[in-house]
Amino acid sequence: MAAFQAANIHVLEAPRLILRRLVDTDVPALVELAGAWEVARYTALIPHPYTPTDAQAFIAGAMEDRANNSRHVFAIQRRIEGDLIGCIEVNMGTGGETFGYWLGVPFWGQGYGTEAAQAMVRFAFDRADKTELAAAVHPDNTASARVLEKAGFSYSHTSNNLPGRCSSIEARIFTQSAQDWFAREAAKPKLLVVAVALIDVDGRVLMAKRPIGKSMAGLWEFPGGKVHDDETPESALVRELKEELDIDISESCLAAFTFASHAYESFHLMMPLYLCRTWKGTPTPVEGQELAWVQPMRLNQLPMPPADIPMVALLMDYL
Repeated sequence: MAAFQAANIHVLEAPRLILRRLVDTDVPALVELAGAWEVARYTALIPHPYTPTDAQAFIAGAMEDRANNSRHVFAIQRRIEGDLIGCIEVNMGTGGETFGYWLGVPFWGQGYGTEAAQAMVRFAFDRADKTELAAAVHPDNTASARVLEKAGFSYSHTSNNLPGRCSSIEARIFTQSAQDWFAREAAKPKLLVVAVALIDVDGRVLMAKRPIGKSMAGLWEFPGGKVHDDETPESALVRELKEELDIDISESCLAAFTFASHAYESFHLMMPLYLCRTWKGTPTPVEGQELAWVQPMRLNQLPMPPADIPMVALLMDYL
């Protein structure tokens, strides 16, 4: 069952990234980014120079391995910009290198590697039923070692049994077990946040864009906020909408619709979503956020935090 489930997963969500399966139109981006010697030198098997034929063979191999559930490769794509910035994969076999990734040079040092690695570790343990992961790191690639540590890996040993251009080096092997990962997931703090879909007389939904300086800046979300210890979700929403949008609503105008349960890397988010069609005042961006009234059929075109995406699909069906 796990093999079928893993092979049929097309997209993994991360705050600033989308991890998706490779397609033939990715060839130019692969050639440009993987063709840099700064990228290839830290890997065992990326050819250099890297040609369109190499990229086509890589994509074909990824498709075949996915069908066989022997390896799962995802393109790393930025959520807002929509550009491919690297690749990440997990090998379903065992051995000293079951987990690997690379990023194009322009995207180093911005936290993308950590974000992608955390999402892929979740896929490997939670969806593909891997029991352990191992990643080999070139001794000169200290940045990659830090990425793996942030994704839950720890140093295990060195190995000189790697293939290709890494066959003569003492690679550092980092490992992580499913047991440890699930234990960390269970220990994450739970955060209760409440949100609302404000629907106007034309059936449009109000969305708010997270401002610069906040986490996940530039992504669109439903208005709302944290529920304080002395609040119900409904009373918190009344307060948040006054603070964020300067509008007044009554708890009786809120209709519970659905909820999100999403594991971010440092906390687990629980977020009920309400519907509201009646309020007093004109929504005003009090906290510097950008607002937009969006037709339901266009909601899924907006880049959003991972927790909001499943709720958008349900809302589009409802409206």
